[in-house]
Amino acid sequence: MIKTLRPQNYNEALHVGHFFRTGTPVVMDLTELPDAEAKQFVDFAAGLVFGRRGDMDRLSPKVFLLMPAGMAAPARDGAR
Repeated sequence: MIKTLRPQNYNEALHVGHFFRTGTPVVMDLTELPDAEAKQFVDFAAGLVFGRRGDMDRLSPKVFLLMPAGMAAPARDGAR
């Protein structure tokens, strides 16, 4: 299962961290946030995945996939 979150403000970073720490991959859709707040989320997520030895992949300009350690990211178009 992959959890998709569309935070409305930075206070919802708690939810991103909660699902990621429980081993659930998270799609973080920041398209509704202003650029400055979206950047804060990306900084938070980068620290989270680094600290938990996970991975983060940009799916589109403001949409990111956070993968917990030991999980392979799904293959993207053109990837083998």
